[in-house]
Amino acid sequence: MEILIKPIVTEKMTAQSEKLNCFGFVVDRRAKKIEIKKAIESMYNVKVAAVNTMNYQGKKKSRFTKAGAIEGRTASFKKAIVTLVEGDKIDFYSNI
Repeated sequence: MEILIKPIVTEKMTAQSEKLNCFGFVVDRRAKKIEIKKAIESMYNVKVAAVNTMNYQGKKKSRFTKAGAIEGRTASFKKAIVTLVEGDKIDFYSNI
């Protein structure tokens, strides 16, 4: 099971990472907090202090076409906010 899907790089998460040393990731919906902690510690070589998770329901979307209205949903996902130990950092831009 691939636990970490992608990091969340937004203005809000960047501000949180600078102030609170928290980083956001989109993770597999079946992943537990302990599995997320182990995956981040092994991938980024940092020490994790806490993991908070949130499940997001997909939003309802509709559009109008010649054939009529089409309704659907966006994908559901799980978000993890990871707090690192004081002194550790994750640099997402080092590979660019």
